[in-house]
Amino acid sequence: MEARKCRVRVGDGLTGRKPIRGAPTLSGPKTSEIEVPATPSPSSDGVARRIGAFLLREFLEILPPTIFFVIGFNLILLTTNLILTNYGEQFSSYLLATVAAFVVGKAVLVANAMRTIRRFDRGPLIRPILFKSCFYWAMVFIARLFEHWIKYLAAHHPLGTFLPHMIASFSWSQFIAVQLWIFVLFLIYVTASELNHLFGEGELWHILLTSRPSEFPLNRRQRILELVRLSKLADTHSVDEFRDPTSAAHGQLVDIVRRLAVEPRPHPSIT
Repeated sequence: MEARKCRVRVGDGLTGRKPIRGAPTLSGPKTSEIEVPATPSPSSDGVARRIGAFLLREFLEILPPTIFFVIGFNLILLTTNLILTNYGEQFSSYLLATVAAFVVGKAVLVANAMRTIRRFDRGPLIRPILFKSCFYWAMVFIARLFEHWIKYLAAHHPLGTFLPHMIASFSWSQFIAVQLWIFVLFLIYVTASELNHLFGEGELWHILLTSRPSEFPLNRRQRILELVRLSKLADTHSVDEFRDPTSAAHGQLVDIVRRLAVEPRPHPSIT
């Protein structure tokens, strides 16, 4: 009888079995709790990072045309108002010109997202310049008409009367004059942009503003001619010919690079 009581005392329950290790017990004074660190999910961080990168890329893309057209529109407005000063009239305000520049910048951003804009990128330089200028001009034309349509609807006019209003009372002479100046400005902007892509991103700025002729063994005209020869050489020969030291293409490539290279300057010694 005592041995049976001993088995019950040693065991846990009436069966005499030992408790399973690691199983929580209700009678214990302490209970184990699982703490989950409150950290943001990686998916939300990735989405926020992608949205931020997208907005930054869009802002940097819209910034150059917007700055260019802000300067261009305000310069045109300044000269026009100076001409009209003798007549006691004013063409427009500088705020409207700045807002119009933002509209043009947004139209350029939308046009750059289309594949059609790169249709003549591999043609002679005059083709992409003229095509992109006309394409941008058409996008701005549509955006300006859409802007006038929104203003017309905001004045609580019926939708069906917009086209008769445009034909009868719209100032087409002023609208066309602005569109002509926009086309001229687009020719200048696209030409500079295509030359920048041709020389490499940032190289046009470096040639115009930061570099000096004394830094190069050749003057600007000679450098441009050498770059043209290098382009023609790359079009007529393969990479394997350039890699072969005994080929004529390799020798011509080395000669062009030698003429274009800047002679290293000796560093001043620190005494």
